[in-house]
Amino acid sequence: MLFAVPAAFLVMNILGFALMGADKRRAVKGMWRIPEAALFAAAFLLGGVGSLVGMFAFRHKTKHAKFLVLMPLLAIWSVAAAAAAEYFVFAAVC
Repeated sequence: MLFAVPAAFLVMNILGFALMGADKRRAVKGMWRIPEAALFAAAFLLGGVGSLVGMFAFRHKTKHAKFLVLMPLLAIWSVAAAAAAEYFVFAAVC
């Protein structure tokens, strides 16, 4: 139970990073793209740090004001939400 929140945080950040990389690859190849709503949803659901790192690692969506403003905010949100959830889980278990 204690590792559920960190595990979810890790998985969602890997997913956010991978989605940014996959969307960049699809953009370069001219293929079907991952919807922006899905990128933001992954960032909101505890994957903000991975999405933000992926955005700059792949140089993807870095010229879009919406992404430059919302992704750092969602990264802060995801860290705060994970920390709060872990605090309440720890308090309930111990």
